[in-house]
Amino acid sequence: MLQLLRRPDPEDAASRPILELRDVWKTWWVRGHPIPVARGITLDIPRGTGVGLMGRNGAGKSTFLSMIAGTLNPDRGRIIRNGSISWPVGFRGSFHAELTGAQNVRFIARLYGVDSDALCAFVQDFAELGDHFHLPFRTYSSGMRSRLSFAVSMGVPFDLYLIDEVTSVGDAVFKEKSRRILMARLARSGAILVTHSVKKIRDICRKGMVLDGGRIHWYDDVEDAIAHHLAIMAAALEGADEEAELDDD
Repeated sequence: MLQLLRRPDPEDAASRPILELRDVWKTWWVRGHPIPVARGITLDIPRGTGVGLMGRNGAGKSTFLSMIAGTLNPDRGRIIRNGSISWPVGFRGSFHAELTGAQNVRFIARLYGVDSDALCAFVQDFAELGDHFHLPFRTYSSGMRSRLSFAVSMGVPFDLYLIDEVTSVGDAVFKEKSRRILMARLARSGAILVTHSVKKIRDICRKGMVLDGGRIHWYDDVEDAIAHHLAIMAAALEGADEEAELDDD
């Protein structure tokens, strides 16, 4: 199995939650109206476990994930990271269009302190890009870009993987290969998964949290989180049906 170099965590971090959120606030303003994403959230997320993050569209799940990743700051409050946190798995925004796939991979390897030769070898083999691996990223098709980004995400070892909706691309064979390597990584690391698929939540997660109105509801049993989420979705659907009936009148 490929062994990549990694930065050791501080000794005292191993006994602490992978994430500590302390009075975290975040608000988006849309056309002059405030949309709360986080309203004083204080929460400890344990290490080494899969956590499903659920909520209806517009609740702020991706924004919440971006704050955890460190790519977006809260309005106030603190997020303490006691270990290495991935970027959202499959995210393609960090690749430079004029660099080749290999050059992009080497840059990311240096950025995250892993062995660049080992990461390049892993990504080239896993992504199945052939000669395109040495061509500029701007020449890649959407599927090729997704393969490269997913392979890099799996090639860098993290204590916590952030997974937003898409976890694999390509044909059935490549999707199965992607699923297997993701599950292998999660056997020794934690994950926060954002998806509308209850099946994926059940496959990966043991705990769950529901984001609703800027509040996080934490559940030690993922089934309780799924039940809460489905109840919210059912209520939203019922409300939409009632509005439709009023419009018809």
